[in-house]
Amino acid sequence: MSKLLSLSLVAAALLHAGTIRFNEAPKYFKRVMPQSGHNIVISYYDAIKEAKECVVNISTKKKVKLPNMSNMPFFNDPFFKQFFGPMFKDRLPKSRIQRSLGSGVIISSDGYIVTNNHVIKNADEITVTLPGSDTEYKAKVIGKDALTDLAVIKIDKQGLPAIKIADSSQIKPGDVVFAIGNPFGIGETVTQGIVSATNRSNVGINTYENFIQTDAAINPGNSGGALVDTRGALIGINSAIITRSGGNNGIGFAIPSNMMKEVVTKLIEKGKIERGYLGVLIEDLKGDLKEVYRHDYGALIVDVTKDSAAAEAGLKRGDLIIAVDGRRIEDANDLKNLIGSLPPGKRIKITYERNGKVHSVYVRLKERPDSGGEEVVETLKGLEVQTLDARIRKMYNIPSDVKGVFVTDVKEESAAEKAGIKPGDVIVQVDDREIEDVEDLKEALQKPGAKKVFVKRQGIPLILVIK
Repeated sequence: MSKLLSLSLVAAALLHAGTIRFNEAPKYFKRVMPQSGHNIVISYYDAIKEAKECVVNISTKKKVKLPNMSNMPFFNDPFFKQFFGPMFKDRLPKSRIQRSLGSGVIISSDGYIVTNNHVIKNADEITVTLPGSDTEYKAKVIGKDALTDLAVIKIDKQGLPAIKIADSSQIKPGDVVFAIGNPFGIGETVTQGIVSATNRSNVGINTYENFIQTDAAINPGNSGGALVDTRGALIGINSAIITRSGGNNGIGFAIPSNMMKEVVTKLIEKGKIERGYLGVLIEDLKGDLKEVYRHDYGALIVDVTKDSAAAEAGLKRGDLIIAVDGRRIEDANDLKNLIGSLPPGKRIKITYERNGKVHSVYVRLKERPDSGGEEVVETLKGLEVQTLDARIRKMYNIPSDVKGVFVTDVKEESAAEKAGIKPGDVIVQVDDREIEDVEDLKEALQKPGAKKVFVKRQGIPLILVIK
């Protein structure tokens, strides 16, 4: 009997390993107007004081290699040597430390912290400072997801205050909200505003978008911080702003808490996000297109990827997907977010309109080729690359007629760095092979010998040699 009890306890412990229990805020609440009267100060201090204790400062360090200046011709110029000496070039720094600041939100008492992926991306060292303390804690990365711009880190400390998490589907435009973070590295700051809009998509910031828009001031350093309601409950993770000057213009975006919970749970359990992949290029049904379809909602297929789940199921260009497993699909973003939330191998029923008639087909989803949002492959000569998509084109102003892979990072001392390839380059061809996706590049670079690599750098074509 005692052995059976011991086995049960071990099994229970294994079941709970790598999981997280969120500190949920009450789902039912009442919206009220602020009180007024003589000798009354309207203040939200008591409402958000607990939430403030859950928002941390994050600092990162990354070693960046500097260009080899010693090979520049002027270093051998006699006039230069007369003033600086012949040994000056040997004392030039070979690298520098790049530092950046951001914010994070404590989501469990045992040290799990959620932040933005771009806050900790490529960092060699991550340090967390708690509110009201100058003690620094080294953090380790539990998982990150570039497609939603979320990441989970963990510090070795118990008994931390965990933020209460609201149901973000209940928020409405006009609700008063507060952004808490560390703007410009000046320290913990609270700004106030309202929810300007919900379910914002097609912003061009992330692949999967369902943003809360707010006019609460969000500035550099606020990324990864908390957007809370007047109860101090988390409704979103501050992510980005739209600005022409670099400062706040009253248009900020936060990732909804419901999306955060879904992504964070998977990152803690598996360390990565495995997403279903349908293999279609889709658009909203709008304008004159509504006149040629019976339905005025849905996601319109404009292209089908070869050998994809959609192609194998017989879906075609012009099909209008109106439901998945009986759930109505409002637009392209609705379908993209739904498919992205399902695991590879999942069998789903797709209902669609074709030539005025409604059909249904069962589809078994495949795994998304860029499930992590980035593809880092050792055989790519030290390159970190990603197939061009609409988000990257919009962010870096890359024309639609340019095909290839986008270089997100280049490892130090790698063959790619020695060839002169830089982050931001678009690789369009290797030798005689045109490059359209990461698989093309992998196959082209696996062949032995030196190769000609054609890139476009800020629209300018270049040819380089990689060995």
